[in-house]
Amino acid sequence: MTEIAQRKGAGTLRLAIPLVVFALLVFFLWRGLWRDPREVPSALIDKPAPDFTLPVLGDATRKFSPAEYRGKVWLLNVWGSWCISCQVEHPSLLSLAKMNAVPIVGFDWKDKPEAAAKWLAQQGGDPYALSVTDLDGRVAIDYGVYGAPETFVIDRQGVIRMKHIGPLDEASIKDKLLPMIRKLSQ
Repeated sequence: MTEIAQRKGAGTLRLAIPLVVFALLVFFLWRGLWRDPREVPSALIDKPAPDFTLPVLGDATRKFSPAEYRGKVWLLNVWGSWCISCQVEHPSLLSLAKMNAVPIVGFDWKDKPEAAAKWLAQQGGDPYALSVTDLDGRVAIDYGVYGAPETFVIDRQGVIRMKHIGPLDEASIKDKLLPMIRKLSQ
């Protein structure tokens, strides 16, 4: 009789394991329904921004490093002339630049400098204090860039305080970006 009880227990266990796995899977999928896909957690939040030295777009003899902006709150905006969403975001960046709330550094990612300069000229203005070119994409890897556009808010000490994935629009600038900039600028 104990052998029969053992077989029943083993059969119940074999059914319970897939049921528990299925329940966990359903829970995590259900939980994900209410998350914003643009808010991908970044391991770099509250950590020093990776250092780099890259050529400045339009003046390959000049180099830029984030150390130049130490003591200032600033934005690093990843873009490319090949990026359709960057074209959508561009008017919002122009509006933000006109506010003079924060310097914006463009990060031209995997793009030919000639194409990037031409693209900026065609967009009705350049919102960037300067743009750097990351032709091979190695610096973008250090920043954990998934795609363009992405925007990083970097504080006075050179620490990344926010990462926005996707195009900035008037609402995200007003509701998320500007409050963070004001807080960090105090």
